[in-house]
Amino acid sequence: MYGVRFASRPMGATAVLLFAHLSSAHAQAPPAQSPGHEHEAAQPATSVTHDMSTMAREGSGTSWLPDASPMYMVHRQKGPWMLMAHENVFLQFLHESGNRGAHQGGSINWVMGMAERSAGRGHLAVRSMISVEPWTIRGCGYPDLLASGEQCGGEAIHDRQHQHDLAMELSAEYDGPIRGGTRWKVFGGPAAEPALGPVAYPHRISAMPNPIAPIAHHWFDSTHVSFGVVTAGVYGTRWKVESSAFNGREPDERRKNIDFGALDSMAGRVWFLPTPRLAMQVSAGHLREAEPGDGVEPRRDVNKATATATYHRLGERLVWASTAGWGVNSEGGHATHALLAETSVTRDDRDSWFGRFEVVGKTAHDLDIAPPVAACTNCVDVETFTVSKIQGGYTHYLDSRAFKAGAGLVVSAGFVPGRLRAAYGGTVNTGFGVFLTIRPAMVSVQTEAVHAAGAAGGGRTMVMVQTAFDPAKLTCPVGFDPGTAPSTIYEGKTYYFCSGADRDTFLTDPKMSLSMMPPKQ
Repeated sequence: MYGVRFASRPMGATAVLLFAHLSSAHAQAPPAQSPGHEHEAAQPATSVTHDMSTMAREGSGTSWLPDASPMYMVHRQKGPWMLMAHENVFLQFLHESGNRGAHQGGSINWVMGMAERSAGRGHLAVRSMISVEPWTIRGCGYPDLLASGEQCGGEAIHDRQHQHDLAMELSAEYDGPIRGGTRWKVFGGPAAEPALGPVAYPHRISAMPNPIAPIAHHWFDSTHVSFGVVTAGVYGTRWKVESSAFNGREPDERRKNIDFGALDSMAGRVWFLPTPRLAMQVSAGHLREAEPGDGVEPRRDVNKATATATYHRLGERLVWASTAGWGVNSEGGHATHALLAETSVTRDDRDSWFGRFEVVGKTAHDLDIAPPVAACTNCVDVETFTVSKIQGGYTHYLDSRAFKAGAGLVVSAGFVPGRLRAAYGGTVNTGFGVFLTIRPAMVSVQTEAVHAAGAAGGGRTMVMVQTAFDPAKLTCPVGFDPGTAPSTIYEGKTYYFCSGADRDTFLTDPKMSLSMMPPKQ
């Protein structure tokens, strides 16, 4: 589900780093068999409640991953609150060749904390996400040939990926039932992500082992750090419709503050999950004053649209995640398009292979190329070049229960048209990176839907089922009769469930289920 990334200064030709392995060894009691465990036909779970299935699908902001998604986190129950932490930290050295290449050591990183609980008839969650990249990545960003977006020192950032802001997310959300399996949700905060684009790349399972940002980032998910967001939507088991009002202005180069602005940008998004393995979205937005103008020119509006599909396949020892999509940016009546395809395959939560291929139309302004005609002041914007980049890499993680420390290698090749040969020193430029990394171990969430699809997760298996001491407190499908609710007795207490299948899942590990989701009261 989530991950975190860190970068630091080069330490010389040889660096010796030690990652302490953290382990959480809570022995779990065997399932309790009791007279209260009555075997009966399982009822299909058709309602949408905030249980392990909805948690597994949660991506960045209000975006969705497939239901068949592993989760990477550590968690603890504190009274009615479920506390969770997510992180993905890289300590890397990157090199890009060619006239615009560079090399740099640093740390790409983010850390996220979440707190969730039941509130009234609904569910409340608060999130905080930070990155220390303002201190761990020097200059205007780390080397990433053909990347572009935002400004630094009054000039467009090109062939580098800018740092993330210190405050990547400060948000809250609440959702509650409408009728049957339909629910409503409101979300927002001073730093949050609007309903625009796919799951942001740091949170995509298909991108998680890769320390490098896509060169199409500003076509798909550049608004994942927006300073001022309000989102409202309705959703069901397999669909969601949502809309946002937000501040669409790009963050400035001062990465340690919050750049507040008017909530005068709009976006809308539709999600559809036809199977537990597939999540698709289409979205569009109008971003007011999104990009700074050149010199004394006013800021420019940008219209964006995206369409993406993410596919996950979980096996007993394998996690395969892929994302493909199309995005378009339009400003001043001129549109540029981007295509992205990325994938990762992880075996035994230990060996990860990853790859990405992108084709993007970038303007001369994006790449900071001088206009072809000196007297043509607008040529910077209308001259467009089709560039592409391919990446591949491998990460090996050490065995550990709570956190996974690892080391990896990434290689890349960037392709530019002949007209850019002089600027880049060739039409093909290669790059590489070596890195150390640490992230939480995988928690495999096995929902009924995933089991029905024949998928099973490796690693630790999360068991989290909605229960109540009073069956009338349960949020269940239409037609549920509290008087006939399935029940079981565990450690002297009677627990009620929406279905016999929920009860059977609970009994596979009652202790974990109760720690993850206390009974409704």
